[in-house]
Formats: sequence, structure tokens, C-alpha cells
Amino acid sequence: MKLANNKILITGGASGIGLGLTKRFLEENNTVIICGRRAEVLIEVADKYPSVITKECDLSVETERLALYEWVSEHHSDLNVLVNNAGIQNWMNVTDTDFYLRAKVEIATNIEAPLHLSSLFINLPSLTTIINVTSGLSFVPLAKVPVYSASKAFFHSFTLSLQYLLKSKGIEVIEIIPPALNTDLGGKGLHDEAPPVSAFIEAIFSQLKEGKTALTFGFSEVMAKATPDELKVAFGRMNPS
Repeated sequence: MKLANNKILITGGASGIGLGLTKRFLEENNTVIICGRRAEVLIEVADKYPSVITKECDLSVETERLALYEWVSEHHSDLNVLVNNAGIQNWMNVTDTDFYLRAKVEIATNIEAPLHLSSLFINLPSLTTIINVTSGLSFVPLAKVPVYSASKAFFHSFTLSLQYLLKSKGIEVIEIIPPALNTDLGGKGLHDEAPPVSAFIEAIFSQLKEGKTALTFGFSEVMAKATPDELKVAFGRMNPS
């Protein structure tokens, strides 16, 4: 994809990886729209980066996804890049009494939302690129986040299919595959020892400039290249008995 002069929608663009992408795409001379559930966080980003366009939206709700697409179609019909970044991570056990209820929200956000948005936004004549943010856990699950890991494995598989399915429409599909990073994903303090988002973003943009479509960093680079036996070993290390 070209890195400048795009109009880009980044879901979950007000925090974590999404905010890192927002800041870097702004630096590359793009118009950036971000959406998220928390109005106060969107306002904070807009105050710091006045050129950012914000839209409050709960992507776990189908009607709000439809409203987002209709709003973009009406007010930003020249949008050409969709970044499916928004996601939630629940640390939980299948034995928890609220497991299923929390899992439903996680599946709606991590799977239903990006699938729905992709199917909607490919109808924009201007769309040239979809960027899906998956995870190194697509390849080897962390059992403490069972639904998150499974949702990212699903999303990774879907992204591979999407790359094939959208070739005929001339839409490029890029997969960003992050490792654990120092963000609040899953809860504050859980990833304090992980690499900073800034280093990850720099690596990702270097790979974008090279024209790569599967962008990895650190742990995710190792897991993406691992053999089945190496994945078994990694699973044992990540999930000690």
C-alpha cells in the first residue's frame, strides 16, 4: 500500500496498537478516522491530535457497525483504507460462571465486527486496502486467554482467505501480527514487561515500505515461522502444567 495521502479508518484507534498506528499514519501525511466505545478517550486523542476525526461506536453491536458504515459512506466516501484493529482480551477460565457471557462479547468484538465491517466497506468504490490486526497467539494459544487466542486464530485464517477473495476487486489485504506489547489489553499491568508499542510500529512500517503483507515482530515473527514441533514446545512453555 502507499503510505501517504490516504483516508484511513482505524477501529480501536484511541489506545494501544491502534493509537500507535494513528500517530504514525498522521506522520505519514494521512487523514485518520478513529472509532471506539469510550467517548472520553476519543476526546483525549482529538485534543492532542486535532486533525484526527473521531466517531463513538460499540463494534460489538451490529446496528452500530451498520451506522458506522453509513456515516462513512455519507461523510467520508473517499475512505480507502480500513484497519480492523479493535479487540478485547479476557483472562478467564471455562469454569468461570460468567465465562460464556464474556466469551460472547469477545467473539462479537474480535470476530463478528471485523468480518461484518470488511463485508460492508468493500462496497466503497474508493477502498483499496484492508489491514487486519491478528496476534502471535494465532499460531500458539495462551490458555489464560482461551477465547482471545481462538478468535485471533480464526481471524488469521479469515485474513488469508480474504487476501485471495479480494484479489479480483483489486483490494490489498495486509495482516499485522503483533506479539504481546506494553499496552492495557486484558487489563492494566499485565503486559508491563512486554516491548513498547513504538518499537513495534517502527518495525511494521519498515515492512509496509518493503511491500510485505504479513507483518511480524519478535515473538510473532518466531511463531509465524515455527514448525509444528516448535509450536508444541512453545505451547508447553507458555502453559506450564
